[in-house]
Amino acid sequence: MHHIVYPFTAIVGQENMRRALILNAINPAIGGVLLRGEKGTAKSTAARALAALLPEMEVIADSPFNDNPRTPSQWSDYVREKYGANGKVQVDIRRTPFINLPVSATEDRVVGTLDIEKALKKGEKHFEPGILAAANRGILYVDEVNLLDDHIVDLLLDSAAMGINIVEREGISFQHPAKFILVGTMNPEEGELRPQLLDRFAHSVEIKGINDVQERIHILERRIIFDQDPIGFYEAWRDKEEELSHQITEAQGILDNVVYTQRELYMIANLTASLKVDGHRADLVILKTARANAAFEGRTRINDHDILIAAQLALPHRMKRNPFSDASLDTGEVEGRLEEISSDWQGGEEAETSETGESAVKKKVNR
Repeated sequence: MHHIVYPFTAIVGQENMRRALILNAINPAIGGVLLRGEKGTAKSTAARALAALLPEMEVIADSPFNDNPRTPSQWSDYVREKYGANGKVQVDIRRTPFINLPVSATEDRVVGTLDIEKALKKGEKHFEPGILAAANRGILYVDEVNLLDDHIVDLLLDSAAMGINIVEREGISFQHPAKFILVGTMNPEEGELRPQLLDRFAHSVEIKGINDVQERIHILERRIIFDQDPIGFYEAWRDKEEELSHQITEAQGILDNVVYTQRELYMIANLTASLKVDGHRADLVILKTARANAAFEGRTRINDHDILIAAQLALPHRMKRNPFSDASLDTGEVEGRLEEISSDWQGGEEAETSETGESAVKKKVNR
């Protein structure tokens, strides 16, 4: 029996945190979640619980990169060289990896290293895998991301966005897939992240201790039962866990077919413009998040409800604000804005677009 972690579905409250984690699991290309909040607010519990909940995956048995046997176009150089483009590979089943990044991690430790001497002398590529290799198709958890070297945070965010890690030295390069759900945490009292880095996290969730007495009692009771009898507690939640796991798998299956129209793009662009959001990253994040949310709820078309949920996750850390205001977003205000924008929309019913549908939008959205 593997080590039992606290079940994801048993976490009390924290709706936004749970939804952000689930949507990033459905589409890791959304680009990661930053959990901001004081100590003891279930941040690492939730990230570990998500990894335990995600379905087991097929990997190429002897690959240190968790290569996916079904996507040869994304195989690591290691697998390509070993098996050719369509060789018969050995398949293994592994649990979704949960990798904890130490604050002291160096660049070499994160990206891996190429042994140049071996390459020059023997003509063979020797690559020592790093943390990004171990995290491929899993969760990369970075506690106190604000204490990490900016350069390392940049590397992580780049890999998370690209889904690939390329290491080059002296004209020799090695690449492997690095698609992972990036979960960073920080305690804002210990210093902020630089705005450039803050903007690179797709989602930001402000996590507060729960002050509702009834909910605090729930948290306490569940924790006590779990600590006394983890296996029994897990069994009690097993059905809920399996149901959510199945829902995530289903959503991954329909994600590429989720469509949207010019109207939704108009809603998103108007919302970010009216809230004076810097840059254009937010618009793209909202669209990707809305599509993942529609898929999660079993729909193949996005609606205003998806945009609202996406805005709550994508905008809090991107708003212009005075230094003393709270880094949260008034849901009512966003809802009001969306209603106004909707009534301004002049277009008729127009063609739907999905990432597979050929359209002008595809060029901008697909990556």
